[in-house]
Order: sequence, then C-alpha cells, then structure tokens
Amino acid sequence: MSNKLSQSTINATVWRACDTFRGTLDPAQYKDYILTMLFVKYISDVHKEKKEEYEKKYNGDEIRIERALKYERFKMHEESSFDYLYEQRNADNLGELINVALENIEDANREKLEKVFRNIDFNSEPNLGQTKDRNRRLKNLLMDFAVLDLRPSNLEDNDVIGDAYEFLISRFASDAGKKAGEFYTPPGVSTLLAKLVEPKEEDRIYDPTCGSGSLLLKAAREVGSPNFSLSGQEVNGSTWALARMNMFLHGRDNATIEWGDTLNNPLHKENDTIKKFDIVVANPPFSLDKWGADMAASDQYGRFWRGVPPKSKGDYAFISHMVESLNEHGRAGVVLPHGVLFRGSSEGKIRKALIEENKLKAVIGLPANLFFGTGIPACILIFDKSRSTDKGQDKNVLFIDASRDFENGKNQNFLREEDIDKIYQTYKNRKSIDKYSYVATLDEIRENDYNLNIPRYVDTFEEEEPIDIAATQKEIESIKNEMTAVEEQMAAYLKELGY
Repeated sequence: MSNKLSQSTINATVWRACDTFRGTLDPAQYKDYILTMLFVKYISDVHKEKKEEYEKKYNGDEIRIERALKYERFKMHEESSFDYLYEQRNADNLGELINVALENIEDANREKLEKVFRNIDFNSEPNLGQTKDRNRRLKNLLMDFAVLDLRPSNLEDNDVIGDAYEFLISRFASDAGKKAGEFYTPPGVSTLLAKLVEPKEEDRIYDPTCGSGSLLLKAAREVGSPNFSLSGQEVNGSTWALARMNMFLHGRDNATIEWGDTLNNPLHKENDTIKKFDIVVANPPFSLDKWGADMAASDQYGRFWRGVPPKSKGDYAFISHMVESLNEHGRAGVVLPHGVLFRGSSEGKIRKALIEENKLKAVIGLPANLFFGTGIPACILIFDKSRSTDKGQDKNVLFIDASRDFENGKNQNFLREEDIDKIYQTYKNRKSIDKYSYVATLDEIRENDYNLNIPRYVDTFEEEEPIDIAATQKEIESIKNEMTAVEEQMAAYLKELGY
C-alpha cells in the first residue's frame, strides 16, 4: 500500500482548514485565504524538494545550487516559504509577515505571478479581526496546512494539487450561494460544454468570462494532448487571481489570463483588432445590467454590427463578442438563460441575423436548478463559424430538450455522466429523437418568426390514458358507501362515550 498523499486526504485536510474562518467570513471571502495558502504551501514544498535534490547533486555547493534553482518553474527565497512563515506563527505581526512573503513570491516570479496576490490582505482588520484574533486565526491556518507534505514525490498523482484546488472551489461555490456564479461553473455543465465544442490539437481556446478557470481547464482536458493554448479574461480581481493560480496548479503556466471587463475593454487583441480563436466557451453572468450599451454602437472592434443589445440585458453582447472572436472555422459554446431564445426587439434582430448567417448550430435546454444561486433553467447555444450561407449548405438548427435528465441533489441538481453522454451523442449524430431532439430547417424557424423556444420544436407532451367514465363513477359510489359506513361507526363510538 502506498504511503503517498491521496486526493481524498488532501481534500479533507484543506476543507477542515476552512473552520478557521467559518462564522467569521462569508465563503466567497475566505476562499481567497484558503486557496492562497494552499498555493503557497505547494510551491514552497516543490521548491524545497528541488533544493534537496540539488544539494545532494552538488554536494552542498551553494553557488551551484542557487544557479540551478534559478531555472526552476518557481523561484522562492527562504523567508518567503511556508516553512519560514510556520516558524513565525507566534509573531505579533504574523499577517504582515505573510503579506511580505506574498510580495516577495510575486517579485521572484513576476512573469507568472505579477499582481496575483494584490487583492488579498492577510493583515486586514475588517476581514480577519483585531490583532489578537487575527493572529490566532492565521496561526491555526498555518498549523492546518503544516501537516501536509506536498512535495511532488509524496503525491499519488501529478494533478492531485490542481484537483484539490478545484475541489475547494466547488465546495466554496456550494456554500457561497448566489455569489458563486461569479467564479464557478458547475462541473457537469462545464464538462458538457467542453465536449460540445470539440477542441483538438493546436486549437486556441478562449473564455471571455473565465471566472476561476474551471471551464477552460475542462476544455483543455478534452484535447488529449498538451499542444494547444488557453486564454481568458475575468473582470473580478480576486477571481482573476484564483484563475491564475488554478492554471499554474494544473500545469498550464502558459495560459494567458487577463484582468478586465471583456465587453468594454477586451484585452486579447492582435493587430489592433479582436484576437481570433478556434474555440470560445463561456458561462457569462445572466442578463447583466449596465453592461456598456451606451458605448457599443461606436465599438472600435465592430462587434455589435448586428445590433446593440438592451442596456439591461447583456446576454447578446457576450454572444456578439464570442462570435466575433471566432476564426473562420471556429466554434463557440455559451450558457445563457432561456430568454435569449425568444425575447424580441434588438435581441430578436441579432438572433435573426445569426440564424440567417447559418452560424447557430444547436440549442440545448438544461434542467432547472443546476446553477449556484439561481433555480432557473438555462440553455446552451453552439455557434459554428465554418457553416456556410451557400445554397448547397444544410441550413438547420438542432434542438435538444434535456430538461428531464438529471440527478436530484440536496441544494441543487446535477448532470450525471449518462446525461452528458446522451446530449453529446445526440448532438454528434444530429438526429431527431421523439420527445428529446429535433433538427429544424431554416424555413421552420422562419415560420416561428425566429423564436427558438424549445417546445416549439421538441414536443414533450405526454398523452394521458383515456378515462373509463363508467368505471370511475362506480369507484366513486364505492368510496361514498365506505365513507357512510365509517361515519355511522364513528357516531356509535361517540354515543358510547357520552357525546
């Protein structure tokens, strides 16, 4: 039996470490402290193991050891390491020492970690309490992580730390409720979306609202080789930092994750225009209000030429950005509320244009209550830039009603592996299945005035068995007779009791 650290042991240990903050901070806040400390512990242990290897290799020659360490994946000064912080766990200025260590880690790894720790403060009185309470909490946090030996040689699997990070993010999302939608897509949904866009080798993969990066990583796993690139942008600073750390812990150091508002300030550009990708995936905020409609008409990148979405609903703003971010053969998948399928005005105009361009490939209705903080059902739209408008090209849209296939959970529902596979196989085979899917022609969609509401195309109505009126009347008479007998018996009992 292996004595190496297992995934379950690490998950359980770091989850217990959260007790330090429960009842003091909201999960959406204390997740940053826990995940940052996990990151520091891991890179400290990686550095420590590498140093031990070089000490043995070079017989303690400090100059040669330091020279070799400069070429390692992460650089770290001893006073920035987790072990140093643990030694200082009783210091009166512990929060300040942790902050300094994080600054030094950034400086030593500027190309990879610049600004990653700028949104977290381990010396914050509003978050962590006054000095005595703050020091006690931070000491407990260090002691919780000290029991974990995260050196690579002590881990069962290379991805165990990245998976522990994902485990924590998912648990935080479950506890954070509505706020969780800002940084996390449920794993079943992200797995499904990653499969539907079918990424392959050499693809450039992009998420314009990447949150903590889980959807990008799911898309990466679908490729089946390391030959691809990941890019993302996130508007929330602390979530952007989580995404950067998440990429590193999964060995995706070369991922380009930018910090900023994608709709108003897209940062992935080439030759002063929007960068083009093979694959674009996103779970943007549903119906975002005040998304920047006032500036969209004069957008310098020409993303909104089909029309400007309403000020109070940014769904089609994200769709427009994603479609314009595709290269000539690119595919996009986006999770959105059902309103995008049928709302009119400017949204209807944009929807009509995309359909007439033959860019919309599939509409998939998901079960209700899959997402953190909202019970509304969502849908997935798949766009394919390679679909031609030529007369010889098939012009149709696949509709799938997957709303009834899921597993009930305590607080939310889940897509099972068989549910995901059923959707994907139906999408891949592109066939009509009674009460589940339908391939609608462009003429049919025109007849529905470009309304994509799924029940217009997939009939899920279940006919009821015909009622036998005579038998039903007989049953009613029988029930009446039984009730009369019971009432008479009750009256007799009450009379005996003197009532």
